[in-house]
Amino acid sequence: MKQLLNSCASGLALCAALSGPASAEMLAQLGTPEGKVSIVAWPGYLERGETDPAYDWVSKFEEKTGCMVEIKSANTSDEMVALMNEGGFDLVTASGDASLRLVAGKRVQEINTALIPSWSRVDDRLKDAPWHTVDGAHYGVPYMWGPNVLMYNSEAFPTPPDSWDVVFHETTLADGKSNKGRVQAYDGPIHIADAANYLMAHQPELGITSPYELNEDQYKAALDLLRGQRELVSRYWHDAFIQIDDFKNEGVMASGSWPFQVNLLKGEGLPIASTIPSEGATGWADTTMLHVDAEHPTCAYLWMEHTLNSNLQSDLSVWFGAVPSVPEACTDGSGMQTAEGCSANGLDDFDRIKFWRTPVSKCESQGDCVPYYRWVSDYIGVIGGR
Repeated sequence: MKQLLNSCASGLALCAALSGPASAEMLAQLGTPEGKVSIVAWPGYLERGETDPAYDWVSKFEEKTGCMVEIKSANTSDEMVALMNEGGFDLVTASGDASLRLVAGKRVQEINTALIPSWSRVDDRLKDAPWHTVDGAHYGVPYMWGPNVLMYNSEAFPTPPDSWDVVFHETTLADGKSNKGRVQAYDGPIHIADAANYLMAHQPELGITSPYELNEDQYKAALDLLRGQRELVSRYWHDAFIQIDDFKNEGVMASGSWPFQVNLLKGEGLPIASTIPSEGATGWADTTMLHVDAEHPTCAYLWMEHTLNSNLQSDLSVWFGAVPSVPEACTDGSGMQTAEGCSANGLDDFDRIKFWRTPVSKCESQGDCVPYYRWVSDYIGVIGGR
C-alpha cells in the first residue's frame, strides 16, 4: 500500500508543478559545517563498510568534515519524490525519471558549481544533461550512471539471451520448463518504458522514437505487452535485496535488474550473469540534488564535492556495477576500478542506453503524449490484473 501511495503522490506532484523551476536563492559561499547531512539514496549508493568492510566512503567523509551522514534508502524514484516532497532531507540521488519532477515541483535548488572544485572533472556528456539542467541552470551533481541490465541464471541460459523476449513472452528454458512464474518485472511505472523500448525494435510500425514519449496507440501497445507479461511474473520487485533472495531461493531465472544485484550474486559464486540485449536498454543517470529547504547546506555541498572524489567514484563503480561520472576514476588507479571494469559496466554503451525521463503531455517527438500521472495509475492497474 505504501508503494502505491508514494506513486500516486509523485504523480500528483508532477501534475501540480507547472510554474517553472525552484526559486530558492543559490548558495553564494560555504559556511561552517553544520555537523550533519541527511541523504535519500538508492540501496548500495552510500556505504560505510557495514555490508562489506572494503567499501566505505561515508566514514572517511565524516572524519574529514565532521558532518555525520544520515542515510534513508529508497527503492523507487516515486518513493524518492514522495520523501523529498515531505521534506526533512538535504540531498537525494535522483534518477532522470525523478529529477525534473523535483525541479518543476520546486523541491530542489540550483547548484553553484563554483563551490564544487571537482566539477571540471565531470564527464562532459553529463555536465549539461537535460535531466538536471534547466535553462542553463544546474540542479545537481552527476553521481553514477548505467544500464538496466537483463540479469539471468546462466544454467537456465547457457547462451546469453539476445532479446528481452525472455521476460515478455512465454518460452521454454534450458531445463525444458516454461519461464512462466520464473521471471520478474520492476515495480514502478517507469517499467512501461522498458516495454516501449522493446516495441521500438519489434513493432517499428508503431513509430516510437522515444520510450518516454508515447501517443495513445503506442501507449496502449506497451500496456498490452505488460498485461501479457503479468501472466509470467512471479513478483514485481523494487527491493534489490529481495530480488537477490528470489534469484537465490525462489527459482527466478530472468529479470530486468541493476548491476548491483548482479555483482552481489556473482560475488557469492552463484551462476548469475547479465547482458544488454539487442533492443538496447533503458538506464539511469543519477544526480545528487539539494533540497530547496536544506537545513545543512554546507555539509551538503561538502558531500557533493566528496562524491566526485576519484577514489569514491572508482570503488562505487566496482561495488554497484555502474559507470563513474568522473571518467578518470576508471584509469587513475585511485580505487579498485579499471578501464576494463568500466567498459564491462557500460562505459561504451552510452549511446545504446535510453536514460530515464519523466513522461510529459507535451513532448518533442510528436506533440501530444501520455503524461506520467497516467503511467502511474495504469501501471497499478496492470499489476492488479486490469
